[in-house]
Amino acid sequence: MRTRYGFTASALVLISVLVVFILSSSGRFSFYVPSRSEFAMIPIGDHLQTKLSGAASGSNYAVLSEQPSATPNKSMMISVDRRFRNRTVIKQDRGVEHGLARARAAIRKAASSRNLSSIIHDGDVLTAGDIYHNPGAFYKSYTEMEKRFKVYVYEEGDPPMVHDGPCKNIYTTEGRFIHEMEKGKSRFRTRDARRAHVYFLPFSVSWMVKYLYEPLSYNLTPLRDFVSDYVRVISTKHPFWNRTQGADHFMLSCHDWGPHASRGSSLLYNTSIRVLCNANSSEGFNPQKDVSLPEIHLYSGDIPPQLLSPPSSTSPRPYLAFFAGGLHGPFRPILLRHWQGRDPDLPVHEYLPKDLDYYSFMLQSRYCLCPSGYEVASPRIVEAIYTECVPVILSDHYVLPFSDVLRWEAFSIRLEISEIPRLKEVLTAVPERQYARLKKGLRAVRRHFVLNQPAQRFDVFHMILHSVWLRRINLMLG
Repeated sequence: MRTRYGFTASALVLISVLVVFILSSSGRFSFYVPSRSEFAMIPIGDHLQTKLSGAASGSNYAVLSEQPSATPNKSMMISVDRRFRNRTVIKQDRGVEHGLARARAAIRKAASSRNLSSIIHDGDVLTAGDIYHNPGAFYKSYTEMEKRFKVYVYEEGDPPMVHDGPCKNIYTTEGRFIHEMEKGKSRFRTRDARRAHVYFLPFSVSWMVKYLYEPLSYNLTPLRDFVSDYVRVISTKHPFWNRTQGADHFMLSCHDWGPHASRGSSLLYNTSIRVLCNANSSEGFNPQKDVSLPEIHLYSGDIPPQLLSPPSSTSPRPYLAFFAGGLHGPFRPILLRHWQGRDPDLPVHEYLPKDLDYYSFMLQSRYCLCPSGYEVASPRIVEAIYTECVPVILSDHYVLPFSDVLRWEAFSIRLEISEIPRLKEVLTAVPERQYARLKKGLRAVRRHFVLNQPAQRFDVFHMILHSVWLRRINLMLG
């Protein structure tokens, strides 16, 4: 079949390929895949080894990529499609890239110093303990982020679906991040897009669902259409999306349908940084470029008063483990079948009776069971951290939040579905010394999962930004 200009379809394809080749050769853009010999390791994490690659000796540009080590965290044991890796090389502000090159060098130097019990900076003590893969590398990376990182927030779109988001209930993290970036006094936001390292698409999938989705229709097309239109406006009006094919742009969503909404743009889905609570590696979540967002359920928008100051480490916890929640997903039916009403040491409920208090059980339990439901994330994990109740994570394919810097095994336990029938046996077999270390880890890691208003150093807002910062370092621009 010929087009209106007389070309066949196959001829048009050939012409398109030649145009791309010519543009690539002329320096407009190119795709760079470094050779194995170009890599130099930066051990930011043990289960995610961070590698740098420069195009040549003395180059200001580098690629940061993360590869599983020989003994990775089980949540990261996935096969990543090479097509999704960010290898785009483009012309970018050299001052921005020079600054990133200096940051990489500083992180590389700090990564070699592993034996640090604590790091003190401006009176602030970051306790190392066991909760970080490499405390020196993390602290240096964090301070380099504070010194350099700039985020440009697109102004296109109108509330409520853009520039707004829920600040209460289960999607709190989504709205609070948007509000902090838009209305907070963040040092990271820049109004000069040319100085930015990343570009934020401030739409709210939660509000899209509220205002665009027809209940019980299961039709997600309006969400994808909204995202498609938004990206089209951004890519038409500004040069930055097309300059990197969206690789230095990010979206954020805590709604279960965030991944589905991102399919409205193939580049957003495959190339951009997606910050998602629904971080399911079996459904397209790629930890090399995407960020796992903690799900924090704040009914009123604030941490409940009884969770602000958990009991001392010597306070008795009469229950071995606790769970209460709806019967859905692959883990919960098995958990309830084996343990509901079976053992007074393990209060397991489908729904907690109204005369009983949910948080009281968590505060009185040594372990809090956190089985996934229909989706992998669970707000119980953060609630368990707040109550210093060791999280027992029962979930497949869940990439845990901030796991590129945090050692989750230092403050949680992960069990397989096959271990549910032996749950009491497994938990009672944990040595008291190990349990004490897990409790100590919970106290140390809590600060990274708290939503402060305004945001404070090392809290969840800054940890989210740090995760985006790491992915930006992973992107090679030239």
